[in-house]
Amino acid sequence: MEQHMPSLKVQRELDDINEKLRKDVIRTIEPYGVRTIADLESMGDIERTKWFFWNMHENIDEIRKFEPALIGQVIRTQLTVSDGHSLWTEKCGLEKRIELSCKWQLLLKDGAYQSEESYALTDGWIDLSVGQCPPPHPVLQENQKGYLDSDSKLYPNQLFLYGWITDEVWQEIKNQLYNASANCHTDIFIRDNFLFPVKPGHNFVSGPAGSIGITNIEFRVSSQPRLTSWVKQ
Repeated sequence: MEQHMPSLKVQRELDDINEKLRKDVIRTIEPYGVRTIADLESMGDIERTKWFFWNMHENIDEIRKFEPALIGQVIRTQLTVSDGHSLWTEKCGLEKRIELSCKWQLLLKDGAYQSEESYALTDGWIDLSVGQCPPPHPVLQENQKGYLDSDSKLYPNQLFLYGWITDEVWQEIKNQLYNASANCHTDIFIRDNFLFPVKPGHNFVSGPAGSIGITNIEFRVSSQPRLTSWVKQ
C-alpha cells in the first residue's frame, strides 16, 4: 500500500492543478454564462458559445433541463493519409484523419411548451482520427469519442471538436461527404446526454482545461437541401 501513496499524492496534486486551470479559464467567460436563456436571441454567436461552455461547466443541472444538443453543419471536407513514422508515436504505418469545416448550432428544448429553438454558434473545425482504436493524440478515456475545445485565446471564439471514429463509420459516410450536389448535406449531431464537462466528478472524459468531453458522435446524412431559415442568427 505504501508504494502507491506517492503516486496517489502526485495524482491529487495534478488534479488540483487541473481544476485551478479549469476555473481560471471558465472565469473569463462568466459574464456571458450568467445571462438567461431569454437573452440568447439578442446575443452574438461568439457570446452564445461562451454561454454554452460556462453553463455546461458551472450550471449543468439547470442546462440539462433544456436538453442542449449541438449540430455541426459540414461545409467542407479534407482527408489526410500519411504512411511512415507517426507524428505522435515511434511506430510506423498508415494514419488517416478527416477535417470537417462546419457551422455550429445549439438546440434547446422548452419543456413547458415542448418546442425546440436553435441558435447559431461560432464556426469551427472537426478533426477526427480514423482507426480501430483511439489515437495516441488526442489522449482520450475509454469509451470517449472526443472533446470540444477552442484554440483561440478569445476562448471559445471558434469551436473545435477533436476525436476519432472507426474505419467502418468512415466508409458509411465518405460518399455523402464528397457528394457535391446541393441537395445533399451532412450534419454532426451530439446529444445532450453525451456531453460532459472535463472537471472533477467526470473522470470518464478528458481534455484541455475548460473543454467538454463527448462520448458519442452521430453523423446525419440527408438527400434534401438544408433548411437554415429557422436558425436564430
